[in-house]
Amino acid sequence: MNKFLISNIARFIILALLQVLILSNINFLGYINPYLYVFFILLLPLNLTQYKTIFFSFLIGLTIDIFEDTGGIHAAASVLIAYLRPNFLRFSFGISYEHQTVKFHQTPFAQRFTYISLLVLIHHLMLFSLEIFDLSYIVLILKKTLFSSLFTILLILIVTGLFKQNKK
Repeated sequence: MNKFLISNIARFIILALLQVLILSNINFLGYINPYLYVFFILLLPLNLTQYKTIFFSFLIGLTIDIFEDTGGIHAAASVLIAYLRPNFLRFSFGISYEHQTVKFHQTPFAQRFTYISLLVLIHHLMLFSLEIFDLSYIVLILKKTLFSSLFTILLILIVTGLFKQNKK
C-alpha cells in the first residue's frame, strides 16, 4: 500500500471515531452539532472517479449511521455531496480544478471557504431534512442547518489551519 492510501484510510478512521465518540455527543442549545466527518469527503483526491468518490462517501456516512443508529441519513447526505462535489469544485476553484492542479492547502482562503461552506451547507440541509422529515418544521430544519453548518465550517477551518501549520 502506498503512503497516499494509508493516509486516506487513517483519515477515515480518525474522523469516524472522532465523530462517533466525541462530536456526536455535543448538542449545544438543542440544535448545534458538528459533523467533522464531512471533511473526509472534502479532501478526497480529485483524480478519483465519481463512482469511487460516491462509494467512499457512502462508506463514511454508513459508518456514522451504524454507530449512531440513524437509519441511513448520514449516508444519504454524504452521497449527495459526493455527487455534487465536482460542480462545487469547478465553481470554487475554476480553471485550477479543470486542469487538476488544485492543491487544497495552497489555494486562496476565499476559494477554500466557498468550497467548504457550500458542501457543508448542502450536507447539513439534506441531513436535517431527512432527520426531521416534516416541512411544518422548516424553521427548525433551517436553524439546525445554519448553526451546525457554521460550527462545522469553523471546526474544519481550524483543523485545516492546524495541519497547514504542521506542513510548513
